[in-house]
Amino acid sequence: MEEEAGKEVVAFLAQLVRLNAAMKELFASGNVALFTEMNDAIKQMHAIQHGSGDKVLQALDPECVVIYGNFDMIVGVLRSTEDGVIDAAAQKAIDKFLHNIDEAAVNIAAAVGLV
Repeated sequence: MEEEAGKEVVAFLAQLVRLNAAMKELFASGNVALFTEMNDAIKQMHAIQHGSGDKVLQALDPECVVIYGNFDMIVGVLRSTEDGVIDAAAQKAIDKFLHNIDEAAVNIAAAVGLV
């Protein structure tokens, strides 16, 4: 995608960077409070991307669907834990969903020429 990025694309990518930073810190620290930061970044990404007429954002939709869907699954797993205790099975699922989000974020960055 060698087009000059519009304002919506730049705003979307800023949120993607924010999401990536929160995920990096989450992987490094295990601090589940970072899910709140991730949630906010994803909500902002969705608000910018959903229904946008920008061709770049439209082209990124499949990867966005992966990010949004996998984050929803993380929230579902966290809500299903008893007393907020994340057992081994829940941790394995969360790790897989985080991996899927990370892969989609890298794919988006590559598609727009950031990596």
